[in-house]
Amino acid sequence: MASEKEMRNIGEAHPMKSGDGLYSYSNNSYLQRDIINAAKQIVGEAIVESLDILKFSPSTTIRVADLGCSVGPNTFFAMENILEAIELKCQNQGLHSQIPEFQVFFNDHTSNDFNSLFSVLPPNRRYHSAGVPGSFYSRLFPNHSLHIVYSSFSIQWLSRVPKKVEDMSSPAWNKGRIYYVSAADEVVEAYSAQCAEDTARFLQARAQEIADGGLMILIFPARPDGIPHSQFGGNILFDMLGFCLMDMAKKARNMGIVSEEKVDMFNLPVYHMSDQELEAAVERNRCFSIERMERLRPISSTLQSLVSTRDRAQAISFHVRAAMEGLIKAHFDEEILDQLFDSFSKKLEQEYSLIESAGRSAPNLCAVLKRKTMNC
Repeated sequence: MASEKEMRNIGEAHPMKSGDGLYSYSNNSYLQRDIINAAKQIVGEAIVESLDILKFSPSTTIRVADLGCSVGPNTFFAMENILEAIELKCQNQGLHSQIPEFQVFFNDHTSNDFNSLFSVLPPNRRYHSAGVPGSFYSRLFPNHSLHIVYSSFSIQWLSRVPKKVEDMSSPAWNKGRIYYVSAADEVVEAYSAQCAEDTARFLQARAQEIADGGLMILIFPARPDGIPHSQFGGNILFDMLGFCLMDMAKKARNMGIVSEEKVDMFNLPVYHMSDQELEAAVERNRCFSIERMERLRPISSTLQSLVSTRDRAQAISFHVRAAMEGLIKAHFDEEILDQLFDSFSKKLEQEYSLIESAGRSAPNLCAVLKRKTMNC
């Protein structure tokens, strides 16, 4: 395990696109919101059934943290759902006159646009709020100071691209690709190992920060057990994006827009772990019990409400761009973005039946972990 000093230096920043423009995360995160809404009942039931609120002093301020909050409105919906459930839990325990005060911490990398986030804080919110910049792969809060930790669509982001994948002398060098799906076994193993290392750090940091009896709620795209990497929806999307990028490089050999060599040195720092991989990480950590793990299906799908395949493909392309634009721009420059995502949108439209089929496996997972009453 890394030392605390090393852990504080972990994590590359990959902020979502800020602002309220056409490709902004605020305008292109409604697909994630569909899943957050689908998780509302599970999250509420887990809090009512499993949060040990009687262990906390009646005068205790309940502290909730959203790790990887980004800039869009989704974090506010999620926090409101959690606080509603806590109030219901208090009422069920007969604590009608002792509803605690709430403090909510919004965490993301230092490069996240916190100004935009806090400019749209709900005016009638029932909590005190604070921003906490920094990587969640390191410590962020004092010991045992949090009662609920929440994170949605964040822990699939690795702290960094695996070193072996960028090493030209390594068998895991990912030449000609930007992702691990169609790559050699050594590449997949490097990504899996990086994910295991990052998840161990994440759990160890949270084990120190969450009070005994507190909860951690994780919502993220996770590959169902038994589904090959190449058949998981999120992986298919990124593989298509890599195809479009390499195709641009091949066509632009004499134009200097993007080179194959530059593509060879670009890899996405994302890994979709399986249910089993999360369970194994929790077991190794020993500080948490898994209270619930359930697959999520949207109650109402905004994507399916779009009439044409072209519109659906464009919506997916905009969502991916909102997440990946900063990363791609930093490596290739801004001038390739429109051409790349136009090509990506067309590719999605052509292959939409494949995306639709992969989506039937309910690719998103909600896991509720409880902090054990023990020293770890």
